[in-house]
Amino acid sequence: MITTAELEALAGKPVKCVVWDLDHTLWDGILAEGDDVQLKPGILEILRTLDQRGILHSIASKNSHEDAWARLQALDVAQYFLYPQISWNAKSQGVAQIQKDLNIGIDTFFFIDDQPFERDEVKAAHPQVRVFDSAHYRQMCELECLNPAQISDDAARRRFMYLEDMARKQDEDSFSGTPEAFLATLDMEFTIALAEEADLLRAEELTVRTNQLNSTGVTYDSEQLRALMHSPDHSLLICELTDRYGSYGKIGLCLVQHQEQYDHIMLLLMSCRIVSRGVGGVLLTYLMKQAQAAGRRLRADFRRTERNRQMLMTYQFANFREISRTEEGQILFENDLSQIQHYPPYLRLRTPQDAAA
Repeated sequence: MITTAELEALAGKPVKCVVWDLDHTLWDGILAEGDDVQLKPGILEILRTLDQRGILHSIASKNSHEDAWARLQALDVAQYFLYPQISWNAKSQGVAQIQKDLNIGIDTFFFIDDQPFERDEVKAAHPQVRVFDSAHYRQMCELECLNPAQISDDAARRRFMYLEDMARKQDEDSFSGTPEAFLATLDMEFTIALAEEADLLRAEELTVRTNQLNSTGVTYDSEQLRALMHSPDHSLLICELTDRYGSYGKIGLCLVQHQEQYDHIMLLLMSCRIVSRGVGGVLLTYLMKQAQAAGRRLRADFRRTERNRQMLMTYQFANFREISRTEEGQILFENDLSQIQHYPPYLRLRTPQDAAA
Protein backbone atom coordinates (compact mmCIF):
# COMPACT_ATOMS: atom_id res chain seq x y z
CA MET A 1 0.00 0.00 0.00
CA ILE A 2 1.03 3.59 -0.58
CA THR A 3 1.85 5.36 2.67
CA THR A 4 0.32 8.64 3.77
CA ALA A 5 3.70 10.35 3.33
CA GLU A 6 3.96 9.04 -0.22
CA LEU A 7 0.46 10.29 -1.03
CA GLU A 8 1.33 13.73 0.34
CA ALA A 9 4.41 13.82 -1.89
CA LEU A 10 2.18 13.19 -4.90
CA ALA A 11 -0.13 16.12 -4.16
CA GLY A 12 -0.06 19.17 -6.38
CA LYS A 13 -1.23 20.24 -9.79
CA PRO A 14 -3.06 17.71 -11.94
CA VAL A 15 -0.59 15.50 -13.80
CA LYS A 16 -0.35 16.13 -17.55
CA CYS A 17 2.25 13.49 -18.46
CA VAL A 18 3.27 10.14 -17.00
CA VAL A 19 6.82 9.10 -17.90
CA TRP A 20 7.38 5.34 -17.74
CA ASP A 21 10.42 3.21 -17.19
CA LEU A 22 10.25 -0.07 -19.12
CA ASP A 23 12.11 -3.00 -17.49
CA HIS A 24 10.28 -4.32 -14.41
CA THR A 25 7.92 -1.31 -14.65
CA LEU A 26 5.87 -1.30 -17.84
CA TRP A 27 6.75 -4.90 -18.54
CA ASP A 28 8.11 -7.87 -16.61
CA GLY A 29 11.75 -8.75 -17.28
CA ILE A 30 14.82 -7.04 -18.76
CA LEU A 31 14.80 -6.63 -22.53
CA ALA A 32 18.58 -6.23 -22.90
CA GLU A 33 19.14 -9.57 -21.16
CA GLY A 34 17.06 -11.40 -23.72
CA ASP A 35 13.91 -11.84 -21.63
CA ASP A 36 10.64 -12.38 -23.48
CA VAL A 37 9.17 -9.29 -21.84
CA GLN A 38 5.40 -8.94 -21.53
CA LEU A 39 3.26 -6.10 -20.21
CA LYS A 40 2.57 -6.34 -16.51
CA PRO A 41 -1.00 -7.39 -15.70
CA GLY A 42 -3.37 -4.43 -15.93
CA ILE A 43 -0.89 -2.07 -17.59
CA LEU A 44 -2.83 -1.83 -20.85
CA GLU A 45 -5.98 -0.85 -18.97
CA ILE A 46 -4.03 1.82 -17.06
CA LEU A 47 -2.61 3.26 -20.30
CA ARG A 48 -6.06 3.40 -21.86
CA THR A 49 -7.74 4.87 -18.78
CA LEU A 50 -5.23 7.67 -18.29
CA ASP A 51 -5.22 8.38 -22.04
CA GLN A 52 -9.01 8.79 -21.96
CA ARG A 53 -8.61 11.19 -19.05
CA GLY A 54 -6.38 13.40 -21.21
CA ILE A 55 -3.13 12.42 -19.49
CA LEU A 56 -0.21 11.92 -21.86
CA HIS A 57 2.32 9.07 -21.72
CA SER A 58 6.02 9.01 -22.52
CA ILE A 59 9.09 6.90 -21.72
CA ALA A 60 12.47 7.44 -20.08
CA SER A 61 14.29 4.10 -20.20
CA LYS A 62 17.86 2.82 -20.38
CA ASN A 63 17.61 0.49 -23.34
CA SER A 64 18.37 0.15 -27.01
CA HIS A 65 15.87 2.47 -28.69
CA GLU A 66 15.49 0.24 -31.73
CA ASP A 67 14.91 -2.93 -29.72
CA ALA A 68 12.61 -1.34 -27.14
CA TRP A 69 10.47 0.45 -29.71
CA ALA A 70 10.11 -2.73 -31.74
CA ARG A 71 8.92 -4.54 -28.62
CA LEU A 72 6.45 -1.77 -27.77
CA GLN A 73 5.06 -2.03 -31.28
CA ALA A 74 4.80 -5.82 -30.99
CA LEU A 75 2.89 -5.36 -27.72
CA ASP A 76 0.58 -2.87 -29.51
CA VAL A 77 1.18 0.00 -27.08
CA ALA A 78 3.72 2.15 -28.94
CA GLN A 79 0.97 4.51 -30.10
CA TYR A 80 0.39 5.71 -26.53
CA PHE A 81 3.89 7.17 -26.03
CA LEU A 82 4.84 10.65 -27.21
CA TYR A 83 8.48 11.71 -27.63
CA PRO A 84 9.92 8.57 -25.95
CA GLN A 85 13.47 8.92 -24.65
CA ILE A 86 15.04 5.46 -24.85
CA SER A 87 18.83 5.54 -24.60
CA TRP A 88 21.65 4.89 -22.12
CA ASN A 89 21.63 8.48 -20.84
CA ALA A 90 20.43 9.59 -17.40
CA LYS A 91 16.67 9.42 -17.10
CA SER A 92 16.55 12.99 -15.83
CA GLN A 93 17.87 14.04 -19.25
CA GLY A 94 15.07 12.09 -20.88
CA VAL A 95 12.46 13.78 -18.70
CA ALA A 96 13.93 17.20 -19.56
CA GLN A 97 13.74 16.47 -23.28
CA ILE A 98 10.14 15.25 -23.05
CA GLN A 99 9.21 18.40 -21.15
CA LYS A 100 10.81 20.52 -23.86
CA ASP A 101 9.07 18.63 -26.67
CA LEU A 102 5.63 18.71 -25.03
CA ASN A 103 6.10 22.30 -23.79
CA ILE A 104 4.22 21.74 -20.53
CA GLY A 105 5.29 22.51 -16.98
CA ILE A 106 7.79 20.20 -15.31
CA ASP A 107 5.57 20.34 -12.21
CA THR A 108 2.89 18.41 -14.12
CA PHE A 109 5.15 15.36 -14.72
CA PHE A 110 4.87 11.99 -12.98
CA PHE A 111 7.79 9.53 -13.26
CA ILE A 112 7.32 5.82 -12.50
CA ASP A 113 10.25 3.43 -12.05
CA ASP A 114 11.06 0.29 -10.07
CA GLN A 115 14.54 1.45 -9.02
CA PRO A 116 14.98 3.84 -6.05
CA PHE A 117 18.23 5.13 -7.58
CA GLU A 118 16.49 6.16 -10.81
CA ARG A 119 13.63 7.84 -8.97
CA ASP A 120 16.09 9.73 -6.77
CA GLU A 121 18.17 10.76 -9.79
CA VAL A 122 15.13 12.26 -11.52
CA LYS A 123 13.94 13.91 -8.31
CA ALA A 124 17.36 15.45 -7.66
CA ALA A 125 17.46 16.98 -11.15
CA HIS A 126 13.77 17.95 -11.23
CA PRO A 127 12.43 18.48 -7.69
CA GLN A 128 8.95 19.35 -8.98
CA VAL A 129 8.49 16.01 -10.73
CA ARG A 130 6.45 13.52 -8.73
CA VAL A 131 8.16 10.12 -8.61
CA PHE A 132 6.39 6.84 -8.02
CA ASP A 133 7.45 3.32 -7.14
CA SER A 134 6.16 0.94 -9.81
CA ALA A 135 5.47 -1.65 -7.12
CA HIS A 136 2.23 0.30 -6.56
CA TYR A 137 1.31 0.66 -10.24
CA ARG A 138 -2.11 -0.95 -9.81
CA GLN A 139 -3.17 1.99 -7.63
CA MET A 140 -2.23 4.68 -10.13
CA CYS A 141 -5.72 5.30 -11.51
CA GLU A 142 -7.00 5.96 -7.98
CA LEU A 143 -4.49 8.74 -7.28
CA GLU A 144 -6.06 12.18 -7.03
CA CYS A 145 -3.38 13.81 -9.20
CA LEU A 146 -4.18 11.35 -12.01
CA ASN A 147 -7.93 11.53 -11.61
CA PRO A 148 -9.43 14.77 -12.97
CA ALA A 149 -12.87 15.47 -11.61
CA GLN A 150 -14.27 16.11 -15.08
CA ILE A 151 -13.08 15.20 -18.56
CA SER A 152 -13.78 17.45 -21.54
CA ASP A 153 -14.04 16.32 -25.15
CA ASP A 154 -10.68 17.98 -25.83
CA ALA A 155 -9.07 16.03 -22.98
CA ALA A 156 -10.27 12.71 -24.36
CA ARG A 157 -8.52 13.37 -27.69
CA ARG A 158 -5.44 15.17 -26.33
CA ARG A 159 -2.96 12.52 -27.51
CA PHE A 160 -4.30 12.72 -31.04
CA MET A 161 -3.91 16.50 -31.05
CA TYR A 162 -0.28 16.09 -30.03
CA LEU A 163 0.23 13.54 -32.81
CA GLU A 164 -1.16 16.09 -35.26
CA ASP A 165 1.28 18.63 -33.79
CA MET A 166 4.14 16.22 -34.42
CA ALA A 167 3.10 15.88 -38.07
CA ARG A 168 2.97 19.66 -38.38
CA LYS A 169 6.43 19.97 -36.84
CA GLN A 170 7.92 17.38 -39.19
CA ASP A 171 6.53 19.20 -42.22
CA GLU A 172 7.66 22.56 -40.87
CA ASP A 173 11.21 21.28 -40.32
CA SER A 174 11.37 20.06 -43.92
CA PHE A 175 9.85 23.25 -45.38
CA SER A 176 12.36 25.33 -47.30
CA GLY A 177 10.63 28.73 -47.19
CA THR A 178 10.14 31.35 -44.48
CA PRO A 179 8.08 30.65 -41.33
CA GLU A 180 5.36 32.97 -42.66
CA ALA A 181 5.28 31.07 -45.95
CA PHE A 182 4.84 27.79 -44.08
CA LEU A 183 2.01 29.23 -41.98
CA ALA A 184 0.30 30.29 -45.20
CA THR A 185 0.20 26.65 -46.30
CA LEU A 186 -1.69 25.51 -43.18
CA ASP A 187 -5.13 26.84 -44.16
CA MET A 188 -5.71 28.04 -40.59
CA GLU A 189 -9.09 29.15 -39.27
CA PHE A 190 -9.39 30.90 -35.90
CA THR A 191 -12.88 30.90 -34.39
CA ILE A 192 -13.96 33.22 -31.58
CA ALA A 193 -17.37 32.31 -30.19
CA LEU A 194 -19.57 33.05 -27.22
CA ALA A 195 -19.23 30.10 -24.87
CA GLU A 196 -22.13 27.69 -24.66
CA GLU A 197 -23.13 25.05 -22.13
CA ALA A 198 -21.13 22.37 -23.97
CA ASP A 199 -17.97 24.48 -23.63
CA LEU A 200 -17.99 24.87 -19.85
CA LEU A 201 -16.02 21.74 -18.95
CA ARG A 202 -13.25 22.69 -21.37
CA ALA A 203 -13.36 26.33 -20.20
CA GLU A 204 -12.86 25.22 -16.59
CA GLU A 205 -10.06 22.90 -17.69
CA LEU A 206 -8.33 25.75 -19.51
CA THR A 207 -8.27 27.92 -16.39
CA VAL A 208 -6.74 25.03 -14.41
CA ARG A 209 -4.22 23.74 -16.98
CA THR A 210 -3.02 26.89 -18.76
CA ASN A 211 -0.06 28.62 -17.11
CA GLN A 212 2.29 30.28 -19.62
CA LEU A 213 -0.29 32.37 -21.49
CA ASN A 214 -2.63 33.12 -18.59
CA SER A 215 -3.20 36.73 -17.59
CA THR A 216 -4.05 36.19 -13.92
CA GLY A 217 -3.69 32.53 -12.94
CA VAL A 218 -7.22 32.68 -11.48
CA THR A 219 -9.21 29.46 -11.87
CA TYR A 220 -12.98 29.22 -12.34
CA ASP A 221 -15.20 26.19 -11.93
CA SER A 222 -17.98 25.41 -14.37
CA GLU A 223 -20.70 26.85 -12.09
CA GLN A 224 -18.91 30.21 -11.87
CA LEU A 225 -18.37 30.22 -15.62
CA ARG A 226 -22.03 29.34 -16.24
CA ALA A 227 -23.16 32.34 -14.16
CA LEU A 228 -20.80 34.66 -16.02
CA MET A 229 -21.87 33.20 -19.37
CA HIS A 230 -25.47 34.22 -18.63
CA SER A 231 -24.58 37.62 -17.13
CA PRO A 232 -25.72 40.56 -19.33
CA ASP A 233 -22.66 42.52 -18.19
CA HIS A 234 -20.10 39.90 -19.24
CA SER A 235 -18.95 38.08 -22.35
CA LEU A 236 -17.35 34.66 -22.04
CA LEU A 237 -15.49 33.90 -25.26
CA ILE A 238 -13.88 30.61 -26.28
CA CYS A 239 -11.53 30.09 -29.20
CA GLU A 240 -10.71 27.19 -31.50
CA LEU A 241 -7.95 26.84 -34.07
CA THR A 242 -8.07 24.42 -36.99
CA ASP A 243 -5.79 23.79 -39.95
CA ARG A 244 -5.33 21.22 -42.69
CA TYR A 245 -4.07 18.66 -40.15
CA GLY A 246 -7.11 18.92 -37.91
CA SER A 247 -8.28 20.85 -34.85
CA TYR A 248 -6.05 22.10 -32.05
CA GLY A 249 -9.20 22.01 -29.93
CA LYS A 250 -10.56 24.83 -27.79
CA ILE A 251 -7.32 26.69 -27.08
CA GLY A 252 -8.35 30.11 -25.77
CA LEU A 253 -10.67 31.69 -23.22
CA CYS A 254 -11.54 35.26 -22.37
CA LEU A 255 -13.83 36.87 -19.81
CA VAL A 256 -14.79 40.50 -20.47
CA GLN A 257 -16.83 42.76 -18.22
CA HIS A 258 -18.70 45.50 -20.08
CA GLN A 259 -18.83 48.87 -18.30
CA GLU A 260 -20.10 52.25 -19.46
CA GLN A 261 -16.71 53.61 -20.50
CA TYR A 262 -14.56 50.47 -20.57
CA ASP A 263 -14.44 46.90 -21.63
CA HIS A 264 -12.50 45.15 -18.86
CA ILE A 265 -10.62 41.90 -19.58
CA MET A 266 -10.84 39.93 -16.35
CA LEU A 267 -9.19 36.80 -17.75
CA LEU A 268 -7.31 36.05 -20.96
CA LEU A 269 -5.55 32.80 -21.67
CA MET A 270 -4.23 30.79 -24.60
CA SER A 271 -2.83 27.29 -24.80
CA CYS A 272 0.94 27.23 -25.21
CA ARG A 273 0.43 24.71 -28.02
CA ILE A 274 -0.50 27.48 -30.47
CA VAL A 275 2.40 29.86 -29.73
CA SER A 276 4.37 28.76 -32.80
CA ARG A 277 1.35 29.36 -35.04
CA GLY A 278 1.66 33.13 -34.69
CA VAL A 279 -1.93 33.66 -33.54
CA GLY A 280 -1.39 34.67 -29.91
CA GLY A 281 -2.51 38.26 -30.46
CA VAL A 282 -5.59 37.53 -32.58
CA LEU A 283 -8.03 37.52 -29.66
CA LEU A 284 -6.57 40.74 -28.26
CA THR A 285 -6.91 42.44 -31.65
CA TYR A 286 -10.54 41.33 -31.80
CA LEU A 287 -11.24 42.71 -28.29
CA MET A 288 -9.56 46.00 -29.17
CA LYS A 289 -11.62 46.38 -32.33
CA GLN A 290 -14.84 45.57 -30.48
CA ALA A 291 -14.15 48.13 -27.74
CA GLN A 292 -13.26 50.75 -30.31
CA ALA A 293 -16.47 50.11 -32.28
CA ALA A 294 -18.51 50.48 -29.07
CA GLY A 295 -16.79 53.77 -28.21
CA ARG A 296 -15.17 52.31 -25.10
CA ARG A 297 -11.58 51.99 -23.94
CA LEU A 298 -10.04 48.67 -23.00
CA ARG A 299 -8.65 47.66 -19.63
CA ALA A 300 -7.15 44.35 -18.53
CA ASP A 301 -6.21 42.63 -15.28
CA PHE A 302 -2.80 41.03 -14.99
CA ARG A 303 -1.14 39.21 -12.11
CA ARG A 304 2.41 37.97 -12.44
CA THR A 305 2.93 34.25 -11.76
CA GLU A 306 5.98 32.04 -12.01
CA ARG A 307 5.30 31.15 -15.62
CA ASN A 308 3.24 33.84 -17.39
CA ARG A 309 5.95 36.27 -18.49
CA GLN A 310 4.99 35.55 -22.08
CA MET A 311 1.47 36.83 -21.46
CA LEU A 312 2.91 40.01 -19.94
CA MET A 313 4.94 40.53 -23.12
CA THR A 314 1.82 39.90 -25.23
CA TYR A 315 -0.01 42.71 -23.44
CA GLN A 316 2.96 45.07 -23.67
CA PHE A 317 3.50 44.33 -27.37
CA ALA A 318 -0.18 45.16 -27.97
CA ASN A 319 0.39 48.65 -26.47
CA PHE A 320 -1.23 48.06 -23.08
CA ARG A 321 0.14 50.41 -20.43
CA GLU A 322 0.15 49.93 -16.67
CA ILE A 323 -2.06 52.43 -14.84
CA SER A 324 -2.09 50.94 -11.33
CA ARG A 325 -0.59 48.18 -9.21
CA THR A 326 -1.63 46.82 -5.81
CA GLU A 327 0.69 45.73 -3.02
CA GLU A 328 -0.24 42.15 -3.89
CA GLY A 329 1.09 42.64 -7.43
CA GLN A 330 -2.26 42.94 -9.23
CA ILE A 331 -1.71 45.15 -12.29
CA LEU A 332 -4.35 47.08 -14.19
CA PHE A 333 -3.51 47.74 -17.83
CA GLU A 334 -5.22 50.15 -20.20
CA ASN A 335 -5.11 50.52 -23.96
CA ASP A 336 -6.12 53.78 -25.63
CA LEU A 337 -6.74 51.86 -28.89
CA SER A 338 -4.62 54.27 -30.91
CA GLN A 339 -2.59 51.34 -32.27
CA ILE A 340 -4.35 48.10 -33.15
CA GLN A 341 -2.45 45.25 -34.75
CA HIS A 342 -3.75 43.72 -37.95
CA TYR A 343 -4.93 40.13 -38.06
CA PRO A 344 -2.30 37.78 -39.54
CA PRO A 345 -2.84 37.44 -43.31
CA TYR A 346 -2.38 33.67 -43.25
CA LEU A 347 -5.58 32.79 -41.36
CA ARG A 348 -9.33 33.16 -41.64
CA LEU A 349 -11.18 34.61 -38.68
CA ARG A 350 -14.71 33.69 -37.58
CA THR A 351 -16.34 35.79 -34.86
CA PRO A 352 -19.69 36.02 -33.03
CA GLN A 353 -20.63 38.78 -35.46
CA ASP A 354 -20.20 36.34 -38.37
CA ALA A 355 -22.45 33.82 -36.62
CA ALA A 356 -25.15 36.45 -36.10
CA ALA A 357 -25.07 37.66 -39.69
